[in-house]
Amino acid sequence: MEVVIDFEFLKGRQGEIVVKEISVAANNMNYSLRFKSPYTMTSHGSDENRFNWEDGHKAYHDLYTVVSEAVAGFAHLYC
Repeated sequence: MEVVIDFEFLKGRQGEIVVKEISVAANNMNYSLRFKSPYTMTSHGSDENRFNWEDGHKAYHDLYTVVSEAVAGFAHLYC
C-alpha cells in the first residue's frame, strides 16, 4: 500500500525547519495534525502562511511518534 505525507513548516530560531502541520493520506485514510511550538515564547504567527506558533494539537516532541504510527503498515511512502 502507498501513503502520501505532506507537511507545512515554519523556520526555527537557527533557521531550521520546524514542522507545524502534517497530513497523511491513503486510499481509506486521511489524517491531519498540527503541532505546538517547540519553543517557549510569546504567541506570534507568520504572515506568509498564516500559522501561529501556539496553534496545535500535539506537543512537538511527539512528532516522530505521531508520524511513525501514522505510516506503520505502509510499504511505500511519498512526501
